Amino acid sequence: MQKQGRRGRLTSAMAIAAVAGLAVAGCSGAGNSGSGAASDKTITALMVGNPQMEDIAKLTADNFTKQTGITVKFTILPENELRDKVTQDVATQGGQYDVATIGAYEAPIWAKNNWLHELSSYADKDSAYDKGDLLPPMVKSLSGEDNKMYAAPFYGESSFLMYNKDLFAAKGLTMPERPTWQQVADFAAKIDDKASGTAGICLRGLPGWGEVFAPLTSVVNTFGGTWFEKDWTPKVNSPEFTAATKFYVDLVRKYGEAGASQAGFTECLNTFGQGKAGMWYDATSAAGTLEDPKASKVAGKVGYVYAPVEKTKASGWLWAWAWAMPKTTKKADNAWKFISWATSKDYEKLVGEKLGWPRVPAGKRASTYNIPQYKDSAKAFADVTLKAIEEADPTNPGVQPRPALGVQFVGIPEFADLGTKVSQEVAASIAGNSSVDQALANGQKLAEEVAKKYRK
Repeated sequence: MQKQGRRGRLTSAMAIAAVAGLAVAGCSGAGNSGSGAASDKTITALMVGNPQMEDIAKLTADNFTKQTGITVKFTILPENELRDKVTQDVATQGGQYDVATIGAYEAPIWAKNNWLHELSSYADKDSAYDKGDLLPPMVKSLSGEDNKMYAAPFYGESSFLMYNKDLFAAKGLTMPERPTWQQVADFAAKIDDKASGTAGICLRGLPGWGEVFAPLTSVVNTFGGTWFEKDWTPKVNSPEFTAATKFYVDLVRKYGEAGASQAGFTECLNTFGQGKAGMWYDATSAAGTLEDPKASKVAGKVGYVYAPVEKTKASGWLWAWAWAMPKTTKKADNAWKFISWATSKDYEKLVGEKLGWPRVPAGKRASTYNIPQYKDSAKAFADVTLKAIEEADPTNPGVQPRPALGVQFVGIPEFADLGTKVSQEVAASIAGNSSVDQALANGQKLAEEVAKKYRK
């Protein structure tokens, strides 16, 4: 997959976004946002290659297109490549896509830059959409400073620890509802079995601010660390950040999956879903696939508990993959028709009936958790997911005040480039090619350069 080239392109794209975020705020792309009355009823959609997105690609033609006559041309990319592509297109006003999946990191920053259509006015006019049913943490994370929603959540998530109940039972182990990271490490040591190819735990190691640093930053938070203090003092090589990173790297090197430095969400989903890992700490949205017998060998055999902690009461992250409409689209009305369908109650019902209720893209609507079929199929993970989302606190995710919003990221344009560069150093440590101390020393220098801009 030419991973090295992908990293380079990602870093370049995020650098473009950071510079553009400071230089072209206020550029609206006005004149390109037309009414959607064009005779061509085809819209282009760019989305991340997660299971929920692959599902909508399968369902659109026979449902949305038949109902509306609007054809949707999908481009599906792995997470890092998606972020590279969408950032390049939106930041440079490329206009290649009418809708795209972005997340809680991009939405408020890009809204401030006037790169996105606000969607609140569309949702408010659409009584069938029921905007009030959307979970408040998701709406808030996707809103701008004007409190308008700039992306509609497709599915929302926090993070939790998943464990293979059969493997735990075989070792006589009992998982607590709220484990500590030290308990997780002890479990991993007992379950890890190199002879059978069973890892004690699966953890992301793939470079990318949204790959390895999604789980790792949440570990840093609960170990007492932070990227920046309130006054923008960088703390990347602080004792707490270092302790958390060494713990994570040591854990995955000793008891993690093979090839961990190149394993992201998708690779860990496959590993754990094949029964080849005792535990996996990652997104709550993974549960839908794991509980689908057609896609997982561990369906019905997985336990779900809250994100492990050290110094904080909770440590789950907060994220939404959401549909946004770039200002450059000339088919805004048709784009909204797709977005409203993709994030609707009816779409959730369609997924449940056609593909199975565990696969519903949940974590975004309160009503989802009152659907009898969903409640029954998701009883192993639904309550923990909803509580984890409610507990996640983007304003105060650690033990000290922060200068910007975000649990598993820092809500500034420069973080995409900073986090990606430091993640490459951490991945090299996981691969055994460098030390954590050196990786974070280099990261501290990069963070200092970012901090200078904000101290001014």
